[in-house]
Amino acid sequence: MTLTLEKVSEILLQNDLLKEMITPTGWHLTSKNLPKKEFKTVTYDSRKADNNSLFFCKGLNFKVEYLISALENGLEVYVAEEPFEVNAQCAIIVTDIKKAMALLGMAFYGYPQKELQLVAFTGTKGKTTAAYFTHALLAKATGNKTALLSTMNTSLDGKTYFKSHLTTPESLDLYQMMWQAVTNGMTHLVMEVSSQAYKTERVFGLTFDVGVFLNISPDHISPIEHPTFDDYFYCKRQLLRHSKKMILNAGSDYFELLKENCELWQTPYLSYGRKNADYLVTSGKNKHFTVVSAKDELQISDEYSIQLAGDFNQENATAALLAAATVGANVKEAKDALASARVPGRMDHLLNTNGASVYVDYAHNYLSLKTLLEFAQGEHPTGRVIVVLGSTGGKAISRRADFGKALSEHANIVFLTADDPAFEDPKKIAEEINAHITNAQLEVHFEMDRVKAIAAALQVSQPEDAVVIAGKGVDEYQKINGEDTPYEGDYFIAKRLIAEGNE
Repeated sequence: MTLTLEKVSEILLQNDLLKEMITPTGWHLTSKNLPKKEFKTVTYDSRKADNNSLFFCKGLNFKVEYLISALENGLEVYVAEEPFEVNAQCAIIVTDIKKAMALLGMAFYGYPQKELQLVAFTGTKGKTTAAYFTHALLAKATGNKTALLSTMNTSLDGKTYFKSHLTTPESLDLYQMMWQAVTNGMTHLVMEVSSQAYKTERVFGLTFDVGVFLNISPDHISPIEHPTFDDYFYCKRQLLRHSKKMILNAGSDYFELLKENCELWQTPYLSYGRKNADYLVTSGKNKHFTVVSAKDELQISDEYSIQLAGDFNQENATAALLAAATVGANVKEAKDALASARVPGRMDHLLNTNGASVYVDYAHNYLSLKTLLEFAQGEHPTGRVIVVLGSTGGKAISRRADFGKALSEHANIVFLTADDPAFEDPKKIAEEINAHITNAQLEVHFEMDRVKAIAAALQVSQPEDAVVIAGKGVDEYQKINGEDTPYEGDYFIAKRLIAEGNE
C-alpha cells in the first residue's frame, strides 16, 4: 500500500478539490514542480504520523499544535483546507478536507470496494437489526465470507468481532477495514450508513451494490449534528443516489419522495411492507412470518422465522432477505441462519420472578421507543408499561422532547435515569424529558443510578406488566465526562437482579 505525491495531485485535480500545493520553491498545481515522495501510511492522527505519512488536518477540534508535533516527528507533507505557518516539505491545500481524505484513502488502500459486494442500510431505526440479519444470511450463503460494520460490532474476517466506535467509520478507517476484509478473503460487506456519514463525507465517492432505506423520523437534531429534520432526511437520502439498486420500506413516512428520488436518479428499486408493496409481509404465529410477491424477481416468497418479537422486526428481516438475495444469495437455503440469528441487546426478553415480561432494547430515539412501547402495550393489554430510560448528553438534543412525547402516549410508569450523559448533568437531562411529558397520569420517578432504576422498575412490576429497559442494551460502558466508564449492561443487570430476586 503506497501513494505517491504525483498521484495525490492527479486525484485531487481530477475531482476539482486542489487549491494549491505549497513547497519551499513556490505554489504549484501539477506534480512536475513537486519533490518525489511516496507515502506508506495515511493518517489523521498526529501521534501516528512520521516521514512516511500523508497527514490530514481535519476536524472541528484540530489544533495547529498537532501538526507541529507531527512535523517534529519527521512528517514532511500535510493536507489541509488552509496553509499553516509551519516548515513542511509540501502543504497540499484543498477545498474540502473530508472529500479529499475519502478519495485519497480509497486510492491508498487500492480501491478495496471493487473486490466486495457492498450492502448498506440507513434509517432512523432498525439498521443494526437488519444488518445483523443480512450478515447471518450472507455468511451462510458465502461460506462465512461476509464482513460486518455495525453500530454494535465489527467483523472483518467473519469470525471475530470487536466493538465499533462509530456507526460508519471515518473514511481512512473505513477503507483500511475494507482492505483488511479483502485480505481476509471476504467477498461481501454489510454495513450501516449513518446520516453523519454523508454529512461529514465519510462515504464520499463510494457506490454501494445495494442500499436499503428502512424508515425515517426526526432524530440526531442538535447544534453539532443536524440543525433540522430537513438536513437529516436529505443526508439519509444520499444513499439512494449512491447505490446501484435500492430496497425501500413502503410503510415509511415520505415513501413517495423516496420513490421520486430513485426515479430521478435512475436507481432501480423494490419495495416491501404490509400493503401496497412489491413484497408483502404477513405475520404468523410464534415469530413466524410470510413473504409473498406476485412477480418474486428475487425468488424469496416463503415462510420464515426469527428470534425477535414484533412486526417491525419481521419487516427488518424482510429487508434483509431482499438485500441478501439482491447480491446473489439463495435465501431459502439460508433461512435457518435467519431463524437462529441473534442481535445483541435488541428485544432481549426476560421474565421477572413474578412473571412480568422484561424487554431490553437499544431503543434510543422517538420512532424506535414508540414502536417498542406500542409492542409492549399490545402484548400486555391488561398490564402497565413500566419504562427505564435516559437520553444522551451533548448530542441529539431533540430526543428529550421526543421521549417525553412517546412516554406520554404509551407508558404508565417511568424511571428517568442516566444514559451516556457525557459532560452534562444526567438529572438535568431527565428534567428536560419530564418537561415534555403531557400525560398527567404517567407516574414519573428520578433515579440517576441506572442499576437502582432498573431494580426499582422490576420491584414495582406486577405479573401482567411489561418492564421496558431502553437505551443501553448490552453495552458495558457509560460515556461520562469524556470517558467510557465501566457498566454492567442493561441486559446483564436485569438478568442478575431477577436471579437475586430484585435485591
